[in-house]
Amino acid sequence: MVKKGLLERLAEGPVVGDGSYVFNLEKRGYVMAGQWTPEVVIEHPEAVKQLHREFLRAGADILQAYTFFASDDKLNLPGHAAGKITTCKELNERAIDIVRDVAGDADVLISGGVTMTPSYKQGKGKDAVQAEYRKHVEVFMEKDVDFILAEFINHVEEAEWAIEVLKSTGKPVACTMCIGPTGDFKDVPAGECAVRMARAGADVVGLNCQFDPNTGLKTMALMKAALEKEGLSPFLMLQPLGFHCPEVENEHPGYAMLPECPFALEPRLLTRYDANRYARAAYELGVRYIGGCCGFEPHHIRAISEELSPERGGKLGEASSKHIPWGEALKTSTFLQNRMKANQEHWKSVKPASGRPGHPALQPKLMGQ
Repeated sequence: MVKKGLLERLAEGPVVGDGSYVFNLEKRGYVMAGQWTPEVVIEHPEAVKQLHREFLRAGADILQAYTFFASDDKLNLPGHAAGKITTCKELNERAIDIVRDVAGDADVLISGGVTMTPSYKQGKGKDAVQAEYRKHVEVFMEKDVDFILAEFINHVEEAEWAIEVLKSTGKPVACTMCIGPTGDFKDVPAGECAVRMARAGADVVGLNCQFDPNTGLKTMALMKAALEKEGLSPFLMLQPLGFHCPEVENEHPGYAMLPECPFALEPRLLTRYDANRYARAAYELGVRYIGGCCGFEPHHIRAISEELSPERGGKLGEASSKHIPWGEALKTSTFLQNRMKANQEHWKSVKPASGRPGHPALQPKLMGQ
């Protein structure tokens, strides 16, 4: 079977991304918080395979090789254990082998990814930063991934440097920044960031992480308007947090400023119906690559897949065979109280409580303030 490429799929309609690897694998006991490096692909490859399988069954059209924070300069930072046992090259090779084994003959695309580098933050300059990216790219080309993603970058200058390297491969390039409406960490406006990414050569531009879906949609609207004003038309991509965090909308660090980040965020987790609403709003805004980042679990991706199924020719993931949207499965419950909830009206109107008396609805004070 000859698979359609990323850009062809995006031209035809929405593409469903996958969800969080870092947070899900940390919760499952395979990733060290703080360092967030992906040596799990060597230590426990079966754990990564299982999460890939779950996203694939949920309906994802894309599986990202778990190469997040795999650059050599990151692996070898002081206090990081990963650099003692592996390298960027080995991590990338193993990660792609793992995801390809899971993908098999499925109609799913595989992406290789790069992230922000410590070399940029340390002021080592363009050559040093791009040298780190080239180490990734060499493996991506050798393993022939379907496209390459630069993500979780908070300075548009570094995004431009990354795009320049990735474009040299001739493969489709997507780039997402972890910024909100106030722009990047040097206060470059969000709209200008989008324009600069597109002019650097990115085929797909957008956002990931740090902010929730509502903030992400607001920022995407700013980016879309700026792109249209300049006559640029890359595809748009959004992979926000799976947590509600409106307090940090105008803070550059995003959810890192919440006192409960990263170990007590569960009360803020999106429901599957929040994921439905997010997917529909993103599609109506013109976003065509729609997925999730930290906090997004397989059931969230299933919700996106189901919400956008009409726009995707009725396509659904295997996991939807065990799910009837909007609570309809509860009609067969032996409990009357559950049968009363077996309708769309209930789940569209319900306002989930946290069940935590004495806890604030929003944090009155953020970290560092």
